Amino acid sequence: MNESETNHKTEKTVVVPLLLIATILAGMLSPMQSAVNGQVGKQLGDGNASAVVSFGSGLVVMAIIILARRSTRKQFASIPHKISKRSIPWWNWLAGCCGAMVVFSEGASASVLGVATFQTTLISGMVISGLVCDRLGIGVAVKQPFNLPRILGAILAIAATVLVVLPSWQAPKVIALAILPFLAGLLAGWQPAGNSAVAQETGSMLVSITWNFIVGFSILGLALLVRVLMGQVTFSLPGTWWMYLGGPLGLLSIALMALLVRGLGLLLLGLASTAGQLIGSVLIDWLIPALGNQVYMVTILGAVVALIGAGIAMIPSAGKHVALDDLEGNN
Repeated sequence: MNESETNHKTEKTVVVPLLLIATILAGMLSPMQSAVNGQVGKQLGDGNASAVVSFGSGLVVMAIIILARRSTRKQFASIPHKISKRSIPWWNWLAGCCGAMVVFSEGASASVLGVATFQTTLISGMVISGLVCDRLGIGVAVKQPFNLPRILGAILAIAATVLVVLPSWQAPKVIALAILPFLAGLLAGWQPAGNSAVAQETGSMLVSITWNFIVGFSILGLALLVRVLMGQVTFSLPGTWWMYLGGPLGLLSIALMALLVRGLGLLLLGLASTAGQLIGSVLIDWLIPALGNQVYMVTILGAVVALIGAGIAMIPSAGKHVALDDLEGNN
């Protein structure tokens, strides 16, 4: 082994663990976002209103970023023409609906369920969704068959959901709320595929993210407007500054993941970020009870089971490697 190879190996030994730690910390932004949006929903008394505030704050940040550059302004202005061309399936343009469901479920249920339970059920739904999308060929070049490890990952995801809701089994309302993040996770499987397709079509991931926020904000805002006009709900903005951080926290998480994936690859990034989400969730519930909920032993066990299930389900086959490598190159 020559000096160059030795230096490269040493650098990799040092850098990769640091990147893993950074990814775990970045993954903790997701439960922070859930905690913030959950508190907004609790204060406003409405998950729909909370989601509008979160999407609105994120959209303002993205609008500033997009408008600051001539190239992204031009790419964004081309969206109506590209939609009319129908060069990509129409549903790709509606991927923001999935994000809307996730943020709505945060506002409606995170403060009641606790952040750990919320994140575990969300991740479990995403694991199952990812397996189904792979099987149907959504977002991958080659369809992935259901094999024993992938089925085991799905079973563990379901087991994790059951474990984290066990302490509330006698409270039907809480169990019903736990269905929301699980359904949001099921829907979220095709969102990355849709966003990536829009990014390729427009030539910019920033434009794709902005469009994602516009779609989510429009759907949630229209639903809230109709409910306000019908007298079903009254809407007022939160009076505390940190309650507007839900959208920016989500954007910061996306940006950090985009940077970290270059040094780790998709598999390690997925595992480390999932670990960060679950660790962060338990810590928030444990250290800041006002933002979360009581932590039970089965909650921690459920989070561990969810992480194991996600790890098994994330192991890609050769075909999936190719699809993901192509996706990274195009973005």
